[in-house]
Amino acid sequence: MKFDSENQNGAWCPGCGNHLILLTLKSALEELGLTSQNTVLVSGIGQAAKTPQYVRANYFNGLHGRAIPAATGIKAANEELNVIVVSGDGDIYGEGGNHFIHAIRRNPNITVMVCNNMVYALTKGQASPTASSDYVTKMQPKGVQDETFNPILTAISQNISFVARAFCQDREQTKELMKQAILHKGFSLLDIFQPCVTFNKINTFPWFKQNTYYLEGEFNRAQAFEKSLETDKLPLGVFYKTDRAVFEQNPPAKLYENKVNKEKLKKVINIYSI
Repeated sequence: MKFDSENQNGAWCPGCGNHLILLTLKSALEELGLTSQNTVLVSGIGQAAKTPQYVRANYFNGLHGRAIPAATGIKAANEELNVIVVSGDGDIYGEGGNHFIHAIRRNPNITVMVCNNMVYALTKGQASPTASSDYVTKMQPKGVQDETFNPILTAISQNISFVARAFCQDREQTKELMKQAILHKGFSLLDIFQPCVTFNKINTFPWFKQNTYYLEGEFNRAQAFEKSLETDKLPLGVFYKTDRAVFEQNPPAKLYENKVNKEKLKKVINIYSI
């Protein structure tokens, strides 16, 4: 099943890592044998949040920071759908940080892919929650004062069902991690390092090549927690996965199969009609 959209002129700068993520995502969906009919992509607001617009599949674009609750509702309404969030680090970890944390606890069977470039690229390069503490921007001329947000550490602390990290230039490795995240039953987080070639002149493609390495083997929760704290070189690959009951199992989903009582619906509409 081809996921190529008719609109292939992405609204991103030449060389943006989002181009690579889009191509890799479509390859992963096709290799998994998913279809446009049973796949829903969800995003919030931002440059990365435009990604689903260029994929021929069902698509819901929500408010800034609200992609995860929308995705949870879609999955609860029809558990047979493959629900995938694709959005940016500002959208998921900043505006959507509260939803991110509590969705991990709730454990809906959705996949969340975060295009992590450490900046708010749509609004001209302000530091995002994942920017390093010494990162300088026009809005932070003396460097970022806040502690850097560590999404992997946070996810493991809440006993996430599946968490991994990728680098978009390593397309084969990223594709395999995407597939693992989609196939895993439960809340899956894939944090994807994605250089912003226009505004982030520090975390470039060469920088990520030189400052990352791939994990080997499997880790228990304590070991994964330790790995997530490493900063000399940033680990890529699967940090941690576990089996947990998913949100849709209790209560049963398939809300779309419920029959509508038209008389009751008319009464409700009449009550609130002007």
